[in-house]
Amino acid sequence: LRVNQEEVPENCNSIQDEEQDADISKHRQKIAENKDQMRTNVIQEIMNTERVYIKHLKDICEGYIRQCRKHTGMFTAAQLSTIFGNIEDIYKFQRKFLKDLEKQYNKEEPHLSEIGSCFLQHQEGFAIYSEYCNNHPSACTELSKLMKQGKYRHFFEACRLLQQMIDIAIDGFLLTPVQKICKYPLQLAELLKYTTQEH
Repeated sequence: LRVNQEEVPENCNSIQDEEQDADISKHRQKIAENKDQMRTNVIQEIMNTERVYIKHLKDICEGYIRQCRKHTGMFTAAQLSTIFGNIEDIYKFQRKFLKDLEKQYNKEEPHLSEIGSCFLQHQEGFAIYSEYCNNHPSACTELSKLMKQGKYRHFFEACRLLQQMIDIAIDGFLLTPVQKICKYPLQLAELLKYTTQEH
C-alpha cells in the first residue's frame, strides 16, 4: 500500500535489493567463517586431548607397570594383570591411532582436516576397550585392598614422583581409558555439527 502518491524512481528499489543481497552474502560468509573456526576448535581439541592421553598412558606403562614388575616380592603377575588389565595394548593401539591422526591433520587449515577416516580405519581396534572397562571394577577392588597398607601407598606415590606425573592418584590414572572411550562419541558428534554436507 503506497501512502505517498509520488512516483518512486525505478532504480531506487534495485539499489535496495542489491544492498540486501550484499548483506545476505556477507552474513552467509560470516556464518561459514564461524563454522570453519568452530570446526578448527573441535579438531584441535581432539588432537590435543589425544596427545595428553598418550602421555598419561605412557606414564602408567613406564611409571607404574615397569616399576611394579621390578618388585616381584610386592606384586604377583596375577595382581598386576588385575590392576592394569590390557592397558599396555591400549597404549600400543593409541600410539598408532595418534600417528594416523597426525597424518590427516591439516596444519595450515585445520578445519579442512579429514580425521573421520582414522576412526573408521581403527574402529575394530577400539574393541580392546571393552576388556579394559569390564575389568576396571576388579582393578579398583584389588587396588583399594593394597592401598590399605602404607608400603603400597608410598610405593605408588614414589612411582608417580619418579615419573614426574601430574598430581593424581593411581586410581585416577587408571580411570582415564574408561573416560576416554566415552568421550569419543561426544567429540565426533561435535565435529559433525560443524562439518558441511559436502566435506
